[in-house]
Amino acid sequence: MVDQQDTKLPHEAADRITKPFARFLKIEAAAGGLLLLAVLLAMALANSPWAEAFLAFWETPIGLTFGSLDFTRSLRHWINDGLMTFFFFVLSLELKREIVLGELRNPRQAALPFAGALGGMVVPASLYLALMTGQPGMHGWGTVMATDTAFVIGCLALFGGRIPPTLRLFLLSLAIFDDVGAILVVAFGYGETMNWSALGLGLLGIGVVASFSRFGVRSVPIYFLLGGAIWLCFDASGIHATIAGVILGLMTPTRVWVSDARLRAILGRVLAYPSGEHWSGDTADRHDLLQAGRAVSESLSPVERLETMLHPWVGFAIMPIFALANAGITIHGADFGQSVSLAIIVGLVLGKPIGVLGFSWLAVRSGLAVLGPGLSWPFVVAGSFLTGIGFTMSLFIAGLAFEPAMLNAAKLGILSGSAIAAAAGTLILVRLTSLAARA
Repeated sequence: MVDQQDTKLPHEAADRITKPFARFLKIEAAAGGLLLLAVLLAMALANSPWAEAFLAFWETPIGLTFGSLDFTRSLRHWINDGLMTFFFFVLSLELKREIVLGELRNPRQAALPFAGALGGMVVPASLYLALMTGQPGMHGWGTVMATDTAFVIGCLALFGGRIPPTLRLFLLSLAIFDDVGAILVVAFGYGETMNWSALGLGLLGIGVVASFSRFGVRSVPIYFLLGGAIWLCFDASGIHATIAGVILGLMTPTRVWVSDARLRAILGRVLAYPSGEHWSGDTADRHDLLQAGRAVSESLSPVERLETMLHPWVGFAIMPIFALANAGITIHGADFGQSVSLAIIVGLVLGKPIGVLGFSWLAVRSGLAVLGPGLSWPFVVAGSFLTGIGFTMSLFIAGLAFEPAMLNAAKLGILSGSAIAAAAGTLILVRLTSLAARA
């Protein structure tokens, strides 16, 4: 009889790189569709007879008070500053995995999305500042800097295998780079008055995490408790608390604890036991079975395990909740001609593609970067327009940068600019894939 296992293709070392990346793309693509539904629902409710109750719901105060310490925040604050920390944590995990284990290990390949991300931050912010000089809302330049990963990957998913895989890698890496850059801007550009004692405690907590990791502590609950304490310290320090997610994500180890050879040896010892129900009780075989279960778990790196565990929650729960809390815009009486709306639209629709394409071309021209296999400049042009979809991070920064009187106009600019950028990039891809199909 032929062993069923022998009829399957063998696993290669590359599978440890390509499969997590493919899983990340699938979740992002599906999450993009759910995020769009959440946006439409939020806008419908914000313009319905229940608008007042819907918008007031997100301002509900929630929290605890311990003597002089008051941790009461609005529901929107807990979503934007608390839940979004997990979003940035997962993005940082994916960035570190790609740099250490994935395609971005090649410095010249990593330089291309990094250069594109840099241009996609500098040029839009410069255009915004030029248009808003001396006007109220000038401080909102950060709203045009970031790219929405889920919506971009969702647009690419419409084309399946008709676009080069390297375009997905380029845009995903670029989006992660500039989201991390944007949250650094948020942390230091949109923070409050510094509380140095709280900041010192937060940095001490990061040192404790590093020490625990160095000494081999592998308990996920312990790290989550430490991460929560660090978040509270940063929240009280004046630096935006979501930076904790970025720092802890980049600190997460990529090295596995149980090697492949050791895992096979441990599993082989369990399989050597005779068949039968003999795994209960305080016995040696039960101990070996429990050890095998732990070995299987620890044969994946902490980066891979945490990303696998958290990414679905971020994509299918946290991001839609964020959209519901922040995308509610009152359309009635809206003025699309306000300067802040126009500046944001120009930054996203023109600034992002000009910056991404221009800096990418300079990086390749100077020899610092290379285009990936199958990635041509026309596809880079299409992708550069898609980077103008700034929805999630743009709304996130807008909530920090604008006063309530200007926030609605800023949100209109963000949604309009993101929609135009998505349409432009998608139409260019339609044209490119049609030409390729006829060739």
